[in-house]
Amino acid sequence: MAGNPERRAALVDAGVEVLAREGARGLTFRAVDSAAAVPVGTASNYFTGRDDLLRQIDARLHVRLAPDPELLGALLAQPRDRSLVTAFMHDLMARATRDRSGYLALLEMRLEATRRPELRASFTRSVRGDLDHGMFFHREAGLPGGDETVVVLYLAMLGLILEHLTLPGVLDGVLPGVGVPEGLVERIVATIVPDGAGEPA
Repeated sequence: MAGNPERRAALVDAGVEVLAREGARGLTFRAVDSAAAVPVGTASNYFTGRDDLLRQIDARLHVRLAPDPELLGALLAQPRDRSLVTAFMHDLMARATRDRSGYLALLEMRLEATRRPELRASFTRSVRGDLDHGMFFHREAGLPGGDETVVVLYLAMLGLILEHLTLPGVLDGVLPGVGVPEGLVERIVATIVPDGAGEPA
């Protein structure tokens, strides 16, 4: 396998774009080479096969969609209340909207995982790891609510992001006077997260 890390990263990012645009069926080495503007055959020198490419896309998406450490530090300087959770959820929505291709690629990975048992096992571990980390972070930060709050918030935000990035017209005017997606983020947090200081899980 070729070992140029910058070229590998560029190929993985190209794979993200192909996956988001064409779906898993369109994710071929030739399509990745074309998206990365490299000679045909380059991707095959960097990945052992499609499963290897999908695993590396999964790892790359964790980096691309991760919160900015500086913003995270600034937010954690605020009081541990519902408004802080709201700020975190606004940041989550902003990151998903900013890197729409990355988030759509995640959705395509979910669909592909329903068809491929090996990918399903590894992707399930990856997504469950994210959820476990979210619960741990919520507890350690002393944010209001416990693990159940985090799980319900996760499910609600997942649904909002899915609709906003795929069929945004579904939510237009669904709640009169509530903006999409910002106002809906605030309604989700207000409905799920208890008001007040952090509580033990």
